[in-house]
Amino acid sequence: MEPIGPCGPAAMPAAMPDDVLIVEDDAIIALDFEETLLGLGVATVRTAATVTQALDLIARRAPAFALLDVGLFDENSFAVAGRLRELNVRFVFVTGYSGDKRFPPEYAGVSRLSKPYSREALLAVLMDQPAADPIG
Repeated sequence: MEPIGPCGPAAMPAAMPDDVLIVEDDAIIALDFEETLLGLGVATVRTAATVTQALDLIARRAPAFALLDVGLFDENSFAVAGRLRELNVRFVFVTGYSGDKRFPPEYAGVSRLSKPYSREALLAVLMDQPAADPIG
């Protein structure tokens, strides 16, 4: 029986995703992510600052991977996470929150990338390695 991962059936360790969606409301952080991702070899990076923008980009073309900032202005990215799960797209939450007070129970097992992040930690989550801190 195939084990179940936090975003659906567990897959073999992934190669570098070719298309990454960044959902981040801080333009400077989004730009830093974009530059780092491109430098790591990601071919396409798309950015959304709101849930509506993110869902629109996903509807146009599902990404291979997504980085989801939890807190977006006056909303959160859990609706985006739900849509990505439906599509079996790997994602991690990017957050400065400690603990899991702001996370619904269904996302307790999803990995997170803490802000500020290191290039090595970002590479580990992209390659589906265990360097990201689990929530909880």
